[in-house]
Amino acid sequence: MANTSFPTFDTIESYGHEQVVFCSNKELGLKAIIGIHNTTLGPALGGTRMWNYVNDEEALVDVLRLSRGMTYKAAVAGLNLGGGKAVIIGDSRTQKTEGLFRAFGRFVEGLSGRYITAEDVGTSIKDMEYIMMETRHVTGVPIEVGGSGDPSPVTAYGTYVGIKACINEVFGSDSLKGKKVIIQGAGGNVGKHLCKDLYKEGAVLYVNDIYEDKLKHLVDEYKAKIITNDEVFTTEADVLSPAALGGVINDETIPKLKVKIVAGAANNQLGNEEKHGKMLKEKGILYAPDYVINAGGLINVYNELEGYNRERALKQASGIYDILKRIIEISKNENIPTEEASRKIANERMNAISNAKRIRIYRDANLFKSRNM
Repeated sequence: MANTSFPTFDTIESYGHEQVVFCSNKELGLKAIIGIHNTTLGPALGGTRMWNYVNDEEALVDVLRLSRGMTYKAAVAGLNLGGGKAVIIGDSRTQKTEGLFRAFGRFVEGLSGRYITAEDVGTSIKDMEYIMMETRHVTGVPIEVGGSGDPSPVTAYGTYVGIKACINEVFGSDSLKGKKVIIQGAGGNVGKHLCKDLYKEGAVLYVNDIYEDKLKHLVDEYKAKIITNDEVFTTEADVLSPAALGGVINDETIPKLKVKIVAGAANNQLGNEEKHGKMLKEKGILYAPDYVINAGGLINVYNELEGYNRERALKQASGIYDILKRIIEISKNENIPTEEASRKIANERMNAISNAKRIRIYRDANLFKSRNM
């Protein structure tokens, strides 16, 4: 019999995942994929995204990239968590139901704590409530039921301090006064909070979103200027801050960029991490690795696991500034892209903890029960 390779397994293996779970409930319209990338540091934690993918393959690649990014995010942030993510294939504006999310919650429960879910693009706190009805392995639930609520303000705050770290590196000062910042996806939960934080420090905002109706209040409150999808990559500014979907920094867009910094809250901003990280460096554009600068949301829900305190979460998120400065320093000293420098830090921590866990601890008091003493 011919040795034929199933492409799905080839794809999964290329990203180095421990486990991928396909979830289906035809009656409720549920089609979902859970990716568990690495649990060396702890249980895999990552949000559930609901998106109308072109096909199943696109959804699989997205969950693989997102969950791998969560592994690096937790490692660099110093959290005792692994990397995981989930995607639900569907239109978040028209196909959400209680039954769909409760069915998904049953699949999460079936993983017995190996994966902990949370809110992400296309899902809400209310959706997490439905999931919570079927499993305790969920974070980002409403404050009224013991959770932390919406994590987006902390994600935005971490992104804001990360932008300041980059501004400091490029301009020699943390000041954002008069700095021009393009926010792609400004109408989203994170984007609108980021606009607020930046405007308070005097930044000039250029905003974009696929749902333009979400931008009106940003124009009214923060004097933002709305730009088109094409203008996101051609407008001359100091910072481009992607805060929507990934893959926007690629072969087509990099040559068009007229910014000094790319630093935003979106996941998987680089179409190809290695290739496009190098291209940005060669063009003299400072890139803040996405899983570092947007770690505030993960830090927020991690605090929920330990008994939530918003001030503590914000304080931890402020540490993103120093983490990015360390990454930039390694990048300069070793003449490598910042993306590579951040992965180096993540891998060093995971390898160290993996070696520490090789020391076996026996907790069975009856281990030598049959021995005569």
